Amino acid sequence: MAVSLTIILSVTAVLTTIYQAHIQRVHNVKSVTPLPQIDVVDKDRVLFIHVQNNGVGPMIVEKLTFYKNGQEYNSIQDCLEIDPKSYDHIEIRPTNQKIVIPGSYLDVFSKEFDESYTDEQIVFYRKELSLLHLKVEGRDVYDNRVVIERNLHWFARHIKND
Repeated sequence: MAVSLTIILSVTAVLTTIYQAHIQRVHNVKSVTPLPQIDVVDKDRVLFIHVQNNGVGPMIVEKLTFYKNGQEYNSIQDCLEIDPKSYDHIEIRPTNQKIVIPGSYLDVFSKEFDESYTDEQIVFYRKELSLLHLKVEGRDVYDNRVVIERNLHWFARHIKND
C-alpha cells in the first residue's frame, strides 16, 4: 500500500511539474507579445504612416508590402508618383529587418510640409497615399507570425470630388 501511494504521489508530482512548465511557457509567450498597429496622421501640414508597437514585447518587421491598383510593391517609393527624396521612408529587405520595441514605431512614410507647399501639392500627396493598401509581416521573439493590414484610403477623406 505504501509503495503504490509513493508511486502515485511521484507520478502526480511529475505531471504537476510538466503542467506548471507548460503554464509558465504560455505566460512567457504572452508577456512578450507585440501588438502592432498601423497609424496614419494627416494634421497640421504633416502626413505620416507608422507601424506602432503597443505590446510588451518587440516585433521583428520582416516585410512591408504595398498594394496599388492590384499590383504588389515591396517599397513605397515604387508605387508613389512622388519624388522619393521629398519624403522620409524606410525599406525592409530580408537583409535589413527592423525591430520595433514596445512603445516605439517604425516610420514607413512621413512628410512635413513647409510653407512653400501649396494646398494642391498636399492634396496630391494625400491622393497618392489614399490609393495604397499596406501589409506588414513580422514575428515576435518566439517566432510567432504577426501580420497586420490597413487600407490607406483614409487619406482621401478631406479630398473634394470635382
